[in-house]
Amino acid sequence: MPILILLRHGQSQWNLEDRFTGWVDVDLTPQGEAEALRGGELIKAAGIAIDRCCTSVLTRAIRTSWLALWAAGQAYVPETKDWRLNERHYGGLTGLNKAETAKQHGAEQVMIWRRSYDVPPPELAADSPFDFARDRRYAGAALPRTESLKTTLDRVRPYWEDEIAPRLAADETLLVAAHGNSIRAIVKLLFGVSDAEIVGVEIPTGNPLVVELTASLKPTAARYLDGARAQALPGHTK
Repeated sequence: MPILILLRHGQSQWNLEDRFTGWVDVDLTPQGEAEALRGGELIKAAGIAIDRCCTSVLTRAIRTSWLALWAAGQAYVPETKDWRLNERHYGGLTGLNKAETAKQHGAEQVMIWRRSYDVPPPELAADSPFDFARDRRYAGAALPRTESLKTTLDRVRPYWEDEIAPRLAADETLLVAAHGNSIRAIVKLLFGVSDAEIVGVEIPTGNPLVVELTASLKPTAARYLDGARAQALPGHTK
């Protein structure tokens, strides 16, 4: 029976500062490190043996995977990194404080940018210090200038189809250590969550979501290992 574990990275420095992070490569805070370790401890306590880890190319997700695997006693597990598991690209909002942005543009407009399914923020300016075109992690990739949750899902889907789904179909147990919106995209794909419902699905940091699947990759059960910090998925229990 294939098992997929979805793990959102622990608190990052810009999470703490309440800034739009997106693709900016900030590190974990001490609290974020503790959350990642706790996630690994929960995996160990559940007795889950992981075959492979998939993560993004951003430090906060990578270090979350390392800390979680170490705490689970499975640091040796092979790992694949891919930019398509990156957080949503926040375009022109990147680096801005969320509260200050709400004062400038209005709380309603900022909430639309943050939480609507298919309305992206303004594009990243051509002279932005957060232009990733010269970053070798993205060599040869057609990079977005902004993303909605819909376009985030559009780039996550090929990675799911090419890398994750075939391994699950081969009966592997996978840990995906990624970000709130890339995990939200996978949840939408797996559970068939509607456009309206998915924007309200919160993915807690450092809390492994264990999904049991059929051979045809249909979810049969889903649970957060830390049930006290879990939100029920649409149509499923915590």
